[in-house]
Amino acid sequence: MCKLAQWELYSRRYAVLVDTLDTLRTRKKAATRQSLHEAALRLAMEHGLDGVTVEDIADAVGVSRRTFSNYFANKEDAILHADRERTGLLVSLVEGRPPGEKPWQALRAACRELYRAHPVPDREWVAQLRLLRRHPSLLARQAGDQFALERDLIAVLLARGHGLDQELARLTAATFLATLRTGNVLWLEGPEEQPLPEVVDRLLGRVQLR
Repeated sequence: MCKLAQWELYSRRYAVLVDTLDTLRTRKKAATRQSLHEAALRLAMEHGLDGVTVEDIADAVGVSRRTFSNYFANKEDAILHADRERTGLLVSLVEGRPPGEKPWQALRAACRELYRAHPVPDREWVAQLRLLRRHPSLLARQAGDQFALERDLIAVLLARGHGLDQELARLTAATFLATLRTGNVLWLEGPEEQPLPEVVDRLLGRVQLR
């Protein structure tokens, strides 16, 4: 084998190795982030948010305070991680809906996809909702997250077209999020056998928007 062919073979093998290492690092980071989130949520449920420190969360996972800071700015962000992951996915799902779908149809279909990707209810998600209702600091951050989500949905709806102007896009996004919040409340207060996706989809179906 000539030197050029040997070099090309080495380069290909090295590229595969680098890609593999990058994938492993990414998976390890994702696993650490998820572990910190789960520990934060569990400890907050056991001791109350005010009774938990960042050091407690880091110790529970077996990492340093500095490592925690590489993933989250504070304990509130660690608790809200899963919710933020879901909202980010929701925006992507709306963006990826077929261009011919009307705005409300796209939002409703994306919501169904979201629940298929992240089935509910689960204990983690219910615990987060209960925490949000009890702790003002979490509610404040959730309000900020909802504002950001509404802003992102407005941008996606405007980009999809269908004759929406800024005003109608804002109205559509705000109505959609209000319907989701209402569905969550009704589900929490309703019978246990009532699946959340069915509650939300039923409410979305009752809203008349173009």
